[in-house]
Amino acid sequence: MSRYDLTAPSGHDVPHTGRGTGRAIRFVVLLVGALGFLFPFYYMVVGSLRKVTTGDLSSAAPSGLTTGNYGAIDGALSLGRALVNSGVMTAGVLLCTLVFGVLAGYALARLQFRGRGTVFATLLLVQTIPFQLLTLPLYVLVVRDYGLGDNYLGMILPFAINSTAVFLFRQFFLQMPASLFEAARIDGASELRILWRIALPMARPALLTGTLLTFIGPWNEFLWPFLVTKNADMQPLAVSLAGFLSNLQGTVSNPTGALMAGACVLAAPAVALFLLFQRHFTHTNIDSGIKG
Repeated sequence: MSRYDLTAPSGHDVPHTGRGTGRAIRFVVLLVGALGFLFPFYYMVVGSLRKVTTGDLSSAAPSGLTTGNYGAIDGALSLGRALVNSGVMTAGVLLCTLVFGVLAGYALARLQFRGRGTVFATLLLVQTIPFQLLTLPLYVLVVRDYGLGDNYLGMILPFAINSTAVFLFRQFFLQMPASLFEAARIDGASELRILWRIALPMARPALLTGTLLTFIGPWNEFLWPFLVTKNADMQPLAVSLAGFLSNLQGTVSNPTGALMAGACVLAAPAVALFLLFQRHFTHTNIDSGIKG
């Protein structure tokens, strides 16, 4: 065979088969993992639509479906009122978390002041303390001392400042080019103006991530609202579902289906937010504000 024979097989063509096999294996593994992850959600949705729950895997088959379980859960625990309570609590926590988190994160990342390192170390220390350890003193402070039982403010106050959100925004603001902030200060811009006009427009991925992570917590919170709300009209959906479980057994023909319906309603907003925001999580334009 001539050294100049162009029909000779190229060594670069050999690895393609191996790469194709490897991609196929990874695809199959990821597909199996995705199906395993999604199956509980599928089972929950189908269970909420079934007339009778059989208690075995055959109940996962989408047959004999009805929306009666949603009407049953609505009549048993005033679904609309519970959703309003969950929404008010979550919106309040979300607003406080984003406002205080952005301000504190920007200060820790871009402002120079005495004790900044100590504040950040304290922030990391707070993240290691489980919220359950603080439940009793918070209950005494909020309910007995402040008298905020059966009150939206009492449900929101312990979650108003989220150390994880502060850490998230601090780390994001640290990645931004220092030249942007220095140029703005030279032009006479105040720190609040720099934060509003320069930092926040580029911090969309951090804001969306912080919104989703913060939303999931108070929306699904059970322990704290259960302690501070004794009035059924003030309880969020997670507490109402647990509180009225015993009533469902006697008033609903398919209590498991009704409970699944309530779980679907509770999970739907978080799933919708994730689907809406997920494409923004990895998108950033940090370097778009500088030349070169």
